[in-house]
Amino acid sequence: MSTQTSLPVLQAADFASDQEVRWCPGCGDYSILAQMKKMLPSLGIPREQTVFVSGIGCSSRFPYYMNTYGIHSIHGRAPAVATGLKVARPDLSVWVITGDGDGLSIGGNHLMHCIRRNLDLNIVLFNNQIYGLTKGQYSPTSPLGKVTKSTPMGAIDNPLHPLSIAIGCEATFVARTIDVNIKHLGMVLKRAAEHRGVSFVEVYQNCNIFNDGAFSYATDKETKADTVVELEHGKPLIFGKNRDKGIRLHGMTPEIVELGKGITEDDLLFHDEKAPEPSLAYLLSRMRHPEFPEPIGVFRCVDRPRYDDEVGRQIAAAVEKKGPGDFNELYNSADTWMVN
Repeated sequence: MSTQTSLPVLQAADFASDQEVRWCPGCGDYSILAQMKKMLPSLGIPREQTVFVSGIGCSSRFPYYMNTYGIHSIHGRAPAVATGLKVARPDLSVWVITGDGDGLSIGGNHLMHCIRRNLDLNIVLFNNQIYGLTKGQYSPTSPLGKVTKSTPMGAIDNPLHPLSIAIGCEATFVARTIDVNIKHLGMVLKRAAEHRGVSFVEVYQNCNIFNDGAFSYATDKETKADTVVELEHGKPLIFGKNRDKGIRLHGMTPEIVELGKGITEDDLLFHDEKAPEPSLAYLLSRMRHPEFPEPIGVFRCVDRPRYDDEVGRQIAAAVEKKGPGDFNELYNSADTWMVN
């Protein structure tokens, strides 16, 4: 008879820490936290094998509110810390929680290299197009003309588009979702967690204090059917309240067309998240409101060699060739001297 005992079945409440959640009432971060806690039990990964790493910002409080291991690291450096952790402990499920300021300003370089290396970890970027923790300055994703405390005459910086950056860095899993679209948010987080390789998820997150309504076009019941198109692998890009509009390509330029006037679904662009060439995924990432409906869902999901696996193979090969090594021997192998 087997003496093995099965792991306890975890619930969402098991992932909630005893810390008071200290985000502003009505903040979109609450929704992301709730869906993360709801999704994690479905993975069957023990809490002690799950780690959340954050930088600085409102989003970076996240590790305090998860009953897992966590690291509240340095501004913009969460991807670097997570890289070291994942290489040293490839058995862990590692999440990077960041914001548009933390991840794309001071942390842009670290984020880019973490993505291109394709480590097996998950990056969730909360995009509210503002610096919330420091009280309302414009961020790298703030739109042109945005009036803030630091841009009283309107922002003149061209904004960054997070998904375009991730796809340009050859991210193997790229997705976008919205804080209040809880079913979609939970689905995207689960797919990101199940992907082998780096996953990059942008969440449109409302800062109701300093940038309220930034994504109202994509969340308002009266407008979202015409301003959002949901990506589904193998299906045409159709949107609209009556599902009578679509996206087709004119060469490499997307255009909105109306179905039923000599145009059928077969004429539309069909989504292929598994395409090895990222050009179409990049094109979709450039579709912006108000010219186009903005895509949500999985833009790209492909397989490529993973950095942490490759490092592990190199270490195993070195040990096989040279033995396990001895730190003290290595430390004293070069010229040394004593200072009295």
